[in-house]
Amino acid sequence: MKQGLDYIGVTCVFYCHDGKGNLLLHKRSNKCRDEKGRWDCGGGAMKVGETFEQTVRREVKEEYCTVVKKLQLAGVSNVLRKQQGKLTHWIAVLFAAQVNPEKVKIGDPEKMEKIGCFKPNKLPKPLHSMFLTHLKYVKETKVL
Repeated sequence: MKQGLDYIGVTCVFYCHDGKGNLLLHKRSNKCRDEKGRWDCGGGAMKVGETFEQTVRREVKEEYCTVVKKLQLAGVSNVLRKQQGKLTHWIAVLFAAQVNPEKVKIGDPEKMEKIGCFKPNKLPKPLHSMFLTHLKYVKETKVL
């Protein structure tokens, strides 16, 4: 059975920022399951026994090879999408995660084409289909 397809999955989505108003994004490679070639924030499914915060810290380390300096809960979103013709259902727990951009590297070169820091009003395109919807939650935390 697969999370999000056969049962509701839980994911932690994080918008990494530098504490100065810039967002860290990555461009999804052609080897990603979906949304290929789109710019995205980070995220990943929870593992059994993890807290939301532990999931974010693990995923930031895996995806960007760095540690979270400051972590702030931004909200929760019910995500219903069609993926390859099938309905998917995820609960996304959203976070703002401050990192040092000088220490960031691509941790998953198979799924990440490139990374970059961007001002919220000068974002690259195309963006992940949920990016702007979830960014609204992060903006409400006043970290951007």
